Amino acid sequence: MATTTASREQWLAARKQLLEEEKELTRRSDELAKRRRELPRVRIDEPYAFATDAGTKTLAELFDGRSQLIVYHFMHGPNTPDGCVGCTFATDSFNGVEPHLNAHDVTFVLASRSPLDTLNDYKQRMGWSIPWVSSGDSDFDRDFRAWTEEDRANGTGYNFDTAKNAGIDTANDMELMALSVFELEDGVVYHTYTSFDRGTDGLNVVWQLLDRTPKGRQDAFIDGWPSRKDEYATTGGAA
Repeated sequence: MATTTASREQWLAARKQLLEEEKELTRRSDELAKRRRELPRVRIDEPYAFATDAGTKTLAELFDGRSQLIVYHFMHGPNTPDGCVGCTFATDSFNGVEPHLNAHDVTFVLASRSPLDTLNDYKQRMGWSIPWVSSGDSDFDRDFRAWTEEDRANGTGYNFDTAKNAGIDTANDMELMALSVFELEDGVVYHTYTSFDRGTDGLNVVWQLLDRTPKGRQDAFIDGWPSRKDEYATTGGAA
C-alpha cells in the first residue's frame, strides 16, 4: 500500500525506475515462454475416456480437430462435491477465451472427476461457456495432476514433489488443481507441459489487476475472499 505522498515529478521518477524493472520482468517472461515451448514431449499411449456433452471421447478426440489442447484440472469430485472456490475464481478468468484459443489451433477444456450432469449444473450456475468433461471413469486426473504412485515415490509428484514440503496431502483420492498441455501429431498424443499452484498465477486476470492497485491482493483466501461470484453478499468477502 502506498504510504507516502509526493509531487508529480517525484512520482514520475519513481515510476520510471519501476518501469525498468517491469521491462526486465517482461523480457524474462518472454524467455521463459520460449523455454516452455522447447521442453521435450512425452508420448501418451493411454487413450483415457471422458464423458462429454457429445458422448464419450478419448484424449485425442478432446482436441476437437486442433493440434493443441489445454486442460485445467478443476477440483470437483468426491472430496470437493461443491466445487473448489479457488478453481471457480480462476475459471471466471478463463470464460470467453475459447474463440481466441481456437483461432490459434488450441482447444481448452476443464476436466473433473464429478459426473458430467453435476459439472454442467455448476457450469450453468456460474454462467460459463467453457467445455467441461468428466474424467471420473479414467485415471487421467490421477496421472496428470498427482501422477502415479511410482512417480511420487521418485520425487516427481504433485508440483514436482514440492507439495509435500508445503504440507499438501497428495493422496490419489484427493482432487488437486493443475494445468496440463498436450499436442496431437499424426494421431499420437504428447504431453508437453504441466503447472501447479502459483505456476498458474499469471493466468488469473483478477490477481493481475489487483497487483496493480495500492492495496494489492489483500488477504487472499482468508475470511471468504475470494468467493464464488454469487456468494459475496453472504460470505462477507466484499466490502
